[in-house]
Amino acid sequence: MTAAGTTIRVMVVDDQPLVRAGFRMVLKAQPDMTVTAEAGDGAEALRVLQRIPADVVVMDIRMPVMNGVEATRRLCAQPGGPRVLVLTTFDTDAEAFAALQAGASAFLLKTGPPEELLAAIRVVAAGDAVVAPRVTRRLLDRFAGQFGPAQSAGTVLAGLTEREQEVLLLVAQGLSNAEIAGRLHIVDTTVKTHVGRILTKLDLRDRVQLVVMAYETGMVRPSAPG
Repeated sequence: MTAAGTTIRVMVVDDQPLVRAGFRMVLKAQPDMTVTAEAGDGAEALRVLQRIPADVVVMDIRMPVMNGVEATRRLCAQPGGPRVLVLTTFDTDAEAFAALQAGASAFLLKTGPPEELLAAIRVVAAGDAVVAPRVTRRLLDRFAGQFGPAQSAGTVLAGLTEREQEVLLLVAQGLSNAEIAGRLHIVDTTVKTHVGRILTKLDLRDRVQLVVMAYETGMVRPSAPG
């Protein structure tokens, strides 16, 4: 997590040099961002990150040698490692859902506007996660039901207070802290405290991981198509 006013160190991982160059140009134009490193595949990214730190890794999914899913899994298993924002060309990509399961904090389409990528990098660098975009919700609706739950909803909720259970279910539905505060008639900072305790108790990295878990355990049901 970066402190307020500091520059966000970004690493770009993509097997296409022209794509990396495009991202680099967009990111370097931002006063609060710097591109510290690049890599052409997941294995190279892991090696480079041993020497050059980054706060956020913008990771392509499909690459040779080591794909973005495996690289994300290894990065997110490291304590204090960088946050990962995965990119793909398709919003119905099972590999993108696997990357969210592996610990990615955000999923975006390569075809999206630059402003969306920049906003996501800032959110992820601040220690939060990008849950709201339609593509993420559609991805979860499409693929979450295909994976058996690692644990039941009852087991997950058993270790939480009644208020924490309420907050968890609202986060799982995609509500922001402000929306949850309004729904429960409490202040934003109290919601943030509850979310932090929930993540700690459930050993989850961020809100995206919480939403994935909620789908997998059946707390949230996939939306009806159409």
